Amino acid sequence: MTLASMTGFARIQGEAGVVRWTWELRSVNGKNLDVRIRIPAGLENLEQKIRERCAKVLKRGNVSVGLSMKRDEGEAALTVNESALESVLEAIELLRSRVPDVAPPTLDGILAQKGVFELKEQEDDEETRAAMFVALLESLDWALDELVAMRRSEGAAINAIITQQIDTVASLTGRAEGLPSRQPEAIKARLSAQVAELLDAAGGALDPQRLHQEAAILATKADIREEIDRLHAHVDAVRELLSAGGAIGRRLDFLAQEFNRETNTLCSKSNDVELTAIGLDLKAVIDQMREQIQNLE
Repeated sequence: MTLASMTGFARIQGEAGVVRWTWELRSVNGKNLDVRIRIPAGLENLEQKIRERCAKVLKRGNVSVGLSMKRDEGEAALTVNESALESVLEAIELLRSRVPDVAPPTLDGILAQKGVFELKEQEDDEETRAAMFVALLESLDWALDELVAMRRSEGAAINAIITQQIDTVASLTGRAEGLPSRQPEAIKARLSAQVAELLDAAGGALDPQRLHQEAAILATKADIREEIDRLHAHVDAVRELLSAGGAIGRRLDFLAQEFNRETNTLCSKSNDVELTAIGLDLKAVIDQMREQIQNLE
């Protein structure tokens, strides 16, 4: 399975009879899948089907689904608004009762009054409306396909970046593991020097038990074997997830946090300039990797 970004855009147009429409889909990063829908009034019964179709192909992201529609001018019937006509006639009778000498109104004058005549477009029957709904949802599926394709395209680019970054993490971890300062002889010599400093500071009167405790603390602090092993294990885990693909964004983000934790510990244990430099380089590339991971589904 390929990786997918949570960022994408799609725009699809469709038509059925005299009705034309445009679906516009946008998605950005989100903790979960959040679908927000904007459709014309009267189509509310489509909302649940829209959500179901989005959930079928998308796992995470804030998704905006917009539908705009336009009806072409079709055949319209000219009708008389009985209520408006009655109001006009009543007004005429009232005027004539108060101004008897006024000329009687003509038929043209009556019909010219606003609202007396109305143009009504023919309403769609149930069969036509059902067919339009089918076509609307079909074009939504096309828009979702286009959105998924764009998200996968960006996901492939992110995959390449993370792969390069995890290779860098593996290389830096290997360098830390192979530093001369980590060799047993070097650690022993450093501990000997530090113990000698303790003895000098105490005037040679340091308690043997305390000396043993201090040496053990120094030895523990100098040992980064556990951090190195965990970093190697995390590198393998990331590579396995990238190879498997799918919606792995959350798991990769957890591993990025673990990388950061081990690197912080490595830096805190470092008593070597070169190891500290490697630790800082690790922190930088891990931060960059996490930024990329947070774009993944």
